Parts: sequence; structure tokens; C-alpha cells
Amino acid sequence: MRRCLLPNSLVRTSFAAQGRSGVRFLLGLGVAVAVLGGANPASGRSPNVLLISVDTLRTDRMSSYGHSRMTSPKLDELMAQGVRFTEARTPAPLTAPAMSSVMTSLHPHEHGCTRNGLRVRPNLVSFSKLLERRGYRTAGFVGNWTLKPELSGLADYFGDFDALLNRKRWFGLAKRESTAEDLNEASLEWLEEQVSDGSGKPVFLWVHYVEPHAPYRLRREYLKQIGVKAGGTFFSARKRYDSEIAYVDHQIGRFLESVGDLIDLHETLIVFTSDHGESLGEHGYWGHGRHLYDVTLRVPLAFVWPERIAPAVLDAPASILDIGPTVLALANVPVPGHFRGHDWAGVLNHGEAAPEGRVTLHQAHRASVQPKEEIEQLRQRGLLEIGRVVAGRKEIIRVTNQRRRIFDLARDPQEQRSVVEVSSEPSEELAAWLVEVRAGLASADELPPPSLTDEDMSALKALGYID
Repeated sequence: MRRCLLPNSLVRTSFAAQGRSGVRFLLGLGVAVAVLGGANPASGRSPNVLLISVDTLRTDRMSSYGHSRMTSPKLDELMAQGVRFTEARTPAPLTAPAMSSVMTSLHPHEHGCTRNGLRVRPNLVSFSKLLERRGYRTAGFVGNWTLKPELSGLADYFGDFDALLNRKRWFGLAKRESTAEDLNEASLEWLEEQVSDGSGKPVFLWVHYVEPHAPYRLRREYLKQIGVKAGGTFFSARKRYDSEIAYVDHQIGRFLESVGDLIDLHETLIVFTSDHGESLGEHGYWGHGRHLYDVTLRVPLAFVWPERIAPAVLDAPASILDIGPTVLALANVPVPGHFRGHDWAGVLNHGEAAPEGRVTLHQAHRASVQPKEEIEQLRQRGLLEIGRVVAGRKEIIRVTNQRRRIFDLARDPQEQRSVVEVSSEPSEELAAWLVEVRAGLASADELPPPSLTDEDMSALKALGYID
């Protein structure tokens, strides 16, 4: 039985201090100061690192990214005290492939986890293991079935790893998940254990919240906050989705307040992001994974380090592949040359200019290994789309039918009108990207086949990943 770290009275009064936002009170930035880079010179120690990720969170349903509903006040406050990216995207809009890319800074066809149920290649370098070699204590706590160790292999990258799958979270269905409260309790207990042993070692803690993943549960207690009338029995999927964001936002706020009671947040780098977005009926599609429209590609991304990173908003293209290189550089750990992501430490720390002409590359695959699917060419047969974004233009090829589209994202952010004929030939750059992806998939298909239990299949089907 896991115990609660905070007395119930403190839990109930989180963020209730008179006129103060809890996150602002904790981080206490005040005014922007010069940033020095690397380990804190005052203490001589490396920073603690918190990676907070929220499953299925699209940017334009957050108030800080322009949504009219107040869905994310705690996260908005957090991101406002660091550098928030407005044009960050995921390399693949699917949980296990995306988070594997975060850890390894490799594209899915390189690390091998292209579909839920397929593990990453063995013995890859991850930024979490590099931190561990520098004396960090590392842990991951995740609430999504697709990230369980047997399916993803991500536990190999952490000293401690716990997939909390102990609840039937939605309507008593067969799927097993965990609530944000479960994740808070488990991760805070681990953090308290690291602090109480007196070693003084820095920590890297990853917490992955499953809300607001479908089938969006209505959180009535947050309807007033998001401006939705509480009366009635029917609420649209979009309203339920927004209420889930408000719920997890509140829980992350409570988590940060409790973290601030255990470690010094002025010696802590906080990274906030999502694995992918969600299509809420756009283009006739609900869900994620199978297309490369921005409703599923764009994600929130922010780096926060009180009194070390000056607050700013960056419109430059970014990727969650960048998280590993940037964290390592900020912690004064050498960045491996094979990492695909960009190191933003110079921009965050020293005011360097963002790189010009940044190209981000993307791929979409079938969501999960299917029951009784032939094991040969699992990855190659799963490829659906590839794409690239550069200078505000996105080029996509639907691999299954060679349908090509180019969208001008500034003039057509909803991606309704391709500026080229769908039958036109792809650019040389996109054609080369397709060749590279296919070669990587062929190589990765040499890995051992997945081993999914009936329970795994049931959970993946309940999550919408199996037809």
C-alpha cells in the first residue's frame, strides 16, 4: 500500500494561499535574470530533472496556446516561467514510438518501436542512462498500458520504473490504467525516498499522465472552470476532453507543490510536453496515430529552470526529439553525436539565435500489432505516412496510395487545401526520407517478434489501437 506524502489538510488546501498561484509561489521567478548554464555554481551540483508528459494533449486545447476555455491554468503558469515553444511537434503521433524517441533522440524507424506493442532495439543509448552514469538516480512512472515494460522496453532506461495499471479507469471497462492521483502518490513516494537517504544525488524523474486519452471522461468538478454549464446529461466529446485537461492540470499543480516540499526547485530543470495531440473530428477522423495533420503532430513543449532560464516564447520549429540533447547540455553532460534532436541550451542559456531553416521529419504507422497478424515485416507493413515541415510548409505522402499534399501552415492552419495536386511527385527531400525510413524499418524487422498476452490485446483494443 502506497502512502500519501502530504497530510489530507495540506492536500485539500493546495494552491489556496491568498491571491497566489501555487506554481508561481513555488518557482518564484520574479524578474528574469542572466542565465549561467550547466550545474548550479552556487551549490556545485547538477540540477534535478523533472520530465512531465501528458498523453494525447493537443496544444490548441490549452489556454496558453489560445483556447478560449480555461483548461490549463497551472501548466500555463509553469510554462510562463520558462521557455515555451509554439511550434513543437512529435516525430510520430503515437505514445510508445513518441516517448521512445524522447528517451533515445532517434526516429521510430531507428529505435524500432514504430507501433504500440513493438519494443525498442536493445542496448540503445538514452539520455536517462547517460544521466544515471553521471550519478543521477532515475525513475519513470507511467499510466498508459502501451508503455508497460514488456511492451515498450523503456524500463531498461531507468533505475526504477513503474507502470501503474491498477485501475479500471473508465466506466468499469476492461482496460487497466491509473489516475493522475495514483501517479502523483507513487512518484512522490519515490522522490521522498531519494531525499531521505541523505546521499545528495540529483534525480531524474519522469511522470507520464494518461489523461486526457480517450474515451474522455467527464470531470464535472471542472466544468465551471472551463466555462461549461454543469446542467444536463449530455456533454460533447470536446467538452469532456477539455474537462480531462483541466483535471490533469490541477493534479500536476498539486504534484509540483509537493515536489517543492522535497527538493529545491531553484536547482531543478522542469521539462513539460506531450507525446502527441488528438484529432477531434477534424478531417473526418477521431483519435491519433494514423495521420500527420497538426492536430496530432503539434505538442506543448517548455523548459523551466528558475533563475537560470529567462522566460520567453519561441516560435522556432522544435521537436520532442530535442528534449534529450537539451537536458544533457543543460546538465553539462556531453551530447552523443548520433542524437537526432537539436540542443537548445545555447538559445535557452546564452541568448543565441534559433537555427534557421530547421526541418522536422515525421512518420505515421498503424497503431498497434493486430491479433493474429503475421510477424514478418510488422514494421514495414505498418507504415502509413511520412512528412516533413520546413519554413511553415508541410509535405506529406500517404505511403499506401502515394497521395501527396503540401499545406501552407500560415495561410491554412487547418490543413484544408493542398497547394499541389495529390498525384504530383514528391520532392527529392521527401523521397529520400521515405527511402531512409523504409530501410530502417526493414532492418528493425529483424528484431524478435512481439509477445503480447490476451490481456495486452484487450487493453490495446480498449484504448482504440486495435480495430
